[in-house]
Amino acid sequence: MGQKSILLIVAGLILFLYALNHLSDGLKEVAGERMKVILKKFTGNLFTATLTGIIVTVLLDSSSAVIIMTIALVNAGVMQFRQSMGIVMGANIGTTFSSQIIALNIGEYAALPIGLGFLMMVLPKQLYWRQVGKVIFSFGLIFFGLFTIEEAVTPLKENQAFVGWLSTLQFPVKGLLTGAFVTLLIQSSSATMGMVIGLSSQGLINLAGAIAVMLGAELGTCADTLVATIGRTRPAVRTGVFHLGFNLVTILLGVLMMPWFTSLVEAISGGMSLSRAIANAHMLFNFLGVLVLIPFTGLMEKAINRIIPDKKTADTAFA
Repeated sequence: MGQKSILLIVAGLILFLYALNHLSDGLKEVAGERMKVILKKFTGNLFTATLTGIIVTVLLDSSSAVIIMTIALVNAGVMQFRQSMGIVMGANIGTTFSSQIIALNIGEYAALPIGLGFLMMVLPKQLYWRQVGKVIFSFGLIFFGLFTIEEAVTPLKENQAFVGWLSTLQFPVKGLLTGAFVTLLIQSSSATMGMVIGLSSQGLINLAGAIAVMLGAELGTCADTLVATIGRTRPAVRTGVFHLGFNLVTILLGVLMMPWFTSLVEAISGGMSLSRAIANAHMLFNFLGVLVLIPFTGLMEKAINRIIPDKKTADTAFA
């Protein structure tokens, strides 16, 4: 792997992560307080909580931000643990919309939103429009970062060692561990999926390998939400543990049914590009995971309540 390719990949990744953080921050500045109100108001039952989790995650473009916000609300006592379970499941579905957008592969036109966003950041006097400009600017920068990565990996098609290593990612365990490690390292499952989609556009990774890495990204993304539970109340900790448990169960099912799931994605995607098929796999996996496990949320709630009991109950048990 040439030094130039490595530097361009690193630069593209930094641009992507920077833009992703600023996009999330900008969206929270524009609608953050309203999102908190929506989270509290529209979570009366598991269905509405799941739907709310989907919508808010799509709007904020960050499942981690939504789940961490939910943990904070549960910690403050304004939301119950059961309500948070729906939001966590909805956030898992909502985050897949970013993969669909990334798969549009419009990096060469990134200068348009970057230019428009920059003008809106510096010209209007109203703070609101400057914040909207920040969102548009960050959105364009995300695509430019991905475009940089795609251009950087093009010469790697000739590197047999690199191509050979990528071909081994189709083995579920290796792909899963790689996806988890990369996501833990860069703290963004969206960035991991963005890189996978970028590699696929250059023909460097197949669908099975991309799905295996995606499963690992689902595991790696639990790290920051678990960290957010440190020092929180027992119900808040349960929310973080549910996120981990839910993802572990769906990942295990995904590994066991990998051949069937890959065939299903291929059938659904038809003649679509590999990038689009990977985005479809991401969305389908999380949707099916919620569909399969939502009938068992009551059992999961009881199990987690027993593992992490209220403090008074725990103190009595050890008395």
